Amino acid sequence: MMTPAFFKRHVLTRILWSFRREFAVVGMLSLVANVLMLSPTLYMLQIYDRVLRSQSELTLLMISLIIFTFLAVMSGAEWIRSRLLVRAGVRFDDALNDRIFRAGFRAELEQSGHNPGQALSDLANIRQFLTGNGIIAFFDAPWTPIYIAVMFMLHPLLGWLSIFFVVNLVILAIVGQRRTAKLAGEVSAAEVEVNTYLYSKLRNSEVIESMGMLGDLRRRWAIRHRNHLRVQSRTQGVGRSMTAVVKFLRYTQQSLSLGAAALLAINGEISIGAMIAANVLMSRASAPMEVIVSTWSSFQSARAAFERLGSLLDAHPEKPSGNLVLPPTGQVRLRGIVATAPKRAEPILKTLDTEFPAGQFTAIIGPSGSGKSTLARTLIGIWPYTQGQVLFDGHPLHTWDRAALGSAIGYLPQDIELFEGTIADNIARFGDVDAAKVIDAAQRTGMHEMILRMPNGYDTPIGDGGSFLSGGQRQRIGLARALYGDPSVIVLDEPNANLDEAGEAALIKAVADLKARGRTVFVITHRLNVLTIADRILVLNNGVVQVDGPRDKVIGALRGPGREPPGNPSMAYQPA
Repeated sequence: MMTPAFFKRHVLTRILWSFRREFAVVGMLSLVANVLMLSPTLYMLQIYDRVLRSQSELTLLMISLIIFTFLAVMSGAEWIRSRLLVRAGVRFDDALNDRIFRAGFRAELEQSGHNPGQALSDLANIRQFLTGNGIIAFFDAPWTPIYIAVMFMLHPLLGWLSIFFVVNLVILAIVGQRRTAKLAGEVSAAEVEVNTYLYSKLRNSEVIESMGMLGDLRRRWAIRHRNHLRVQSRTQGVGRSMTAVVKFLRYTQQSLSLGAAALLAINGEISIGAMIAANVLMSRASAPMEVIVSTWSSFQSARAAFERLGSLLDAHPEKPSGNLVLPPTGQVRLRGIVATAPKRAEPILKTLDTEFPAGQFTAIIGPSGSGKSTLARTLIGIWPYTQGQVLFDGHPLHTWDRAALGSAIGYLPQDIELFEGTIADNIARFGDVDAAKVIDAAQRTGMHEMILRMPNGYDTPIGDGGSFLSGGQRQRIGLARALYGDPSVIVLDEPNANLDEAGEAALIKAVADLKARGRTVFVITHRLNVLTIADRILVLNNGVVQVDGPRDKVIGALRGPGREPPGNPSMAYQPA
């Protein structure tokens, strides 16, 4: 079956279209439920117009049994409809949550402007709408004309009265949509701004407390919070006014419909049974519209969430995984690499072409802002704004299976990011913990004895972001994580920034061990002790390679008369 053009607009609509059979069944069940909804009306007509006149208990019994059967079928149809929608909502979530999780991760990695923290909440918002009263009201709404037609069959005045109230409810929904659409977007944006601001400040609570910044930051937060409350209050005020108008219309409808029917009954134009039935039918005719009006804000919220998720999935589509799964030997080549950044005119890295043989230890040095950390991210394929190719063993990164390649790469970023869990979980990269590999990685970084002295050893929780550890401990556990599983390519960005002399000695020993194992190692550093064991030094300056070659040759080029020897950590980098 061909997919309509509307449902080809983005991934989310195509997935929603795949549930068309479930929605068709819900539509059929809605047909059954709404047709049988006329049963109480017919029952009242029979009671007033047939049973009370004939005084027949048998007739009462028979129509009571029939109406009981109809009501049982109607209730069953509504129950099955609700269950089907709930299951469809769960399947909709299952079909999307993994893709949204990965798309949100890539959005954060690529800094694309999407809010990954809101993505899964948006999915929950859509799922709840698909399983709530609002979607059922949309299925019931097409039956409103049928109820109105029955009202016309009872009497034209009752039919026109029904149209009057339904049209007023439709107008109310349109007016409400226009008044709340913009406000709903403002509320969402204000809420995200407040939460993001607060979360970012809580993560730096020690700095805030130590330097007395809390008062000033609280005042800035209060401005955002008051703006959020103001917009939210306006939105809630519009919603409450709509609810009040809907209640007024409902009560007016009930009274006027009964009054109009009573007038017609007095004049002998309809029966007493029709008078009661007209009141019930008019309520049924307007009920779906009342629900739609009352859940319109939920619909608006779900629609906005739908658009945000569609935009996220379109901007970050599923990428086919490569098929290379064998661990690389460690040979790395850069071919025409240019790295840029958003809102930056000049490239960070400018046409790098070089090769790093397997088993070579390359130290990357240069002044701050020269592009060293960007080069580190580019080497392992996590910097999104690049042109050119990074090749492992002669194959571009995208041809490798990312999970398999990830286990062959060790990476220690400049800003150490540990995760809530135990020390063993973090070293094992939150996979299945191989105790022997975890201990081996800790021993190679000189952390084993220190970990054993902790309250629960390797099972000691480290807190959110490693908050229970010192800076040096976080850095050494991050290094152990990079070495876990004996990867073939290791990239260390300022690995000794927070280390004392013992920690730096352990680092040099670990890097020397990696060299002995034939691993390809890249170390970005400003502290030069580690250069004594480097095979090669690459000097970056303003995004270009200023000097590149064997260690002694590069040191000779950089060292001028009167400068200290390269083994001294006090030696500051100065380009030749």
